[in-house]
Amino acid sequence: MIVAVLPERFRSLLEDRLPAGIEPLWWSRPDDLEALAHEAQIGWFDLFEKAPALRALESASGLQWLNSAFAGVDWLPLDDLAARQVTVTNGSGINAATVAEFTILGMLAIARDYRAIVHAQDRHEWLQGQREIRELGGGRALVLGYGAIGKRIGSLLEAFGIEVVPVRSQSGEGVLGPDEWRDQLGTFDWVILTLPATENTRSMVGASELAAMKPGSVLVNVGRAECVDQTALADALARQRPAAALLDLTDPEPLPPGHALWSLDNVHITMHQAGMPNPATRHRAADRFLANCERFTRGEPLEARVDLSRGY
Repeated sequence: MIVAVLPERFRSLLEDRLPAGIEPLWWSRPDDLEALAHEAQIGWFDLFEKAPALRALESASGLQWLNSAFAGVDWLPLDDLAARQVTVTNGSGINAATVAEFTILGMLAIARDYRAIVHAQDRHEWLQGQREIRELGGGRALVLGYGAIGKRIGSLLEAFGIEVVPVRSQSGEGVLGPDEWRDQLGTFDWVILTLPATENTRSMVGASELAAMKPGSVLVNVGRAECVDQTALADALARQRPAAALLDLTDPEPLPPGHALWSLDNVHITMHQAGMPNPATRHRAADRFLANCERFTRGEPLEARVDLSRGY
């Protein structure tokens, strides 16, 4: 039997569908996970509090495959997992629709100044007079990070009439290469980041990139906070260049009460809510895991396998 240490919250979606030969052990609390981890050959150790998950991972000496529903794996000891020859699969694409819809929500809220409407309602005040608003249609959006989430955002934006320009490893018609996008920053109304945190992406957007953005433009980050120089971002937003930012990620998290970003009225902080699990994402995560279990028992390559040397 292959022992799989799995989260109790997925039990109803998995228990009756696991292939023969896999014995599940269910954990519901971090201390349960830590107590069971040493038995795992297959592990699903997802916790928003990373310390107990990392302790469990350290004790799982017999681990062969680590599954995660999280798209980002930068919190994992990837070098150690590679040395231990552990296969890692992630949640790439599972929450693409959720994050993309949330991104559009935030962009529309900024474009239509929806915050002013909400605040007026909170004050029981009928909003009158003209406000500065914009339409999404006719704008241009640069998408840095064109994986499942970036592509889904791009397809939704195109439906609004936005010209979407992705950054990819090779340039082409309507596509910018990794050495070309900086020179074009001043032509975009929206700069959207869906990047993972790797050595190549950390602080990819800094003071010079922010200064080069178009007046009136908006930075949207639903990838990783580490991809943007946080100090430079706060300074740039204080100078209204870019004009605004939608930040689902910050560094640190949670953002301390006195942090400069809280006091800027052109910053929309959404507190890592873009990819929050929901019934649809839980079903997709369970279905992918079960399909991979079948592959694992047959010795076949697993779907959504992480390249541990690249970090995604």
